[in-house]
Amino acid sequence: RQYPWVHPRQEGRLMSLVEIKSTHNPFRYTLAVEPRISVGPPGKQFLFGGAGMAAAVAALEATTQRPTIWATAQYLSYARPPSVMDLDVLVPVSGKQTSQARVIAHVADAEILTVNAALGSRPGDVSEQWAVAPNVPAPEDCPVREHSWARDGEDIHMLFDERAIKGRFGKQREGGASDDGHCLLWVRPRDPATPIDRVTLAVIADFLPSGIGSALGRMAGGNSLDNTLRIRGLVETDWVLCDIRIHAAHAGFVHGRMHLFARDGTLMATASQSMILRIHD
Repeated sequence: RQYPWVHPRQEGRLMSLVEIKSTHNPFRYTLAVEPRISVGPPGKQFLFGGAGMAAAVAALEATTQRPTIWATAQYLSYARPPSVMDLDVLVPVSGKQTSQARVIAHVADAEILTVNAALGSRPGDVSEQWAVAPNVPAPEDCPVREHSWARDGEDIHMLFDERAIKGRFGKQREGGASDDGHCLLWVRPRDPATPIDRVTLAVIADFLPSGIGSALGRMAGGNSLDNTLRIRGLVETDWVLCDIRIHAAHAGFVHGRMHLFARDGTLMATASQSMILRIHD
């Protein structure tokens, strides 16, 4: 297979954030659920939702040999280290240029998430962009994002360098609801050998819940019910600008979206989520 995320790491080869393993069944892959791709306090860690989505994207692309157009995940349960998650790929429709497919990810008999997706590409010379990247300082000129919890060991955030541009993060989330629910982050993998590809964007897209505490001005976050990723196209970039807007919170749930821009302002992807609101005061 030509995709780096279904092989062991080799010297001089790009390293994927989320590496799945192929099996004797060409429609089944496995993912080792490790602390490095998990979140939560020690002893209660669980697979980061974006890592689960990324694993599904990798499995879909490896099976269909086509790039992801969009993928939407419904999160059903938690996979905890050190379990192994199976990813079963189904491709009910495979046309000349587009495949419609889905992944059912499970640990033993417990279904963890389901991902539906469309994959493919079509010839065409139309390429326009109406979403505009905000005018922000370079990542080198922005402070490191602080997290509100002390990490004792590995978790998904240790794989990323995060720089805060706008918003209230760490222990600075106070003052009540913001005026616009808007926050901005620069994000990149810490390992320079990790490509910013569709798998990496699927992980970064799940940083959207980090905007909840900033929007509310409280120690708050959310558990994702779903995550929809739409890929416009990849360009070479060393950082991803995450433009996060929390739209609304009501009746214990919260909704928002993210635009993912390259450093040069090119829109690479969009994401949207609905989340269970968690107040940690």
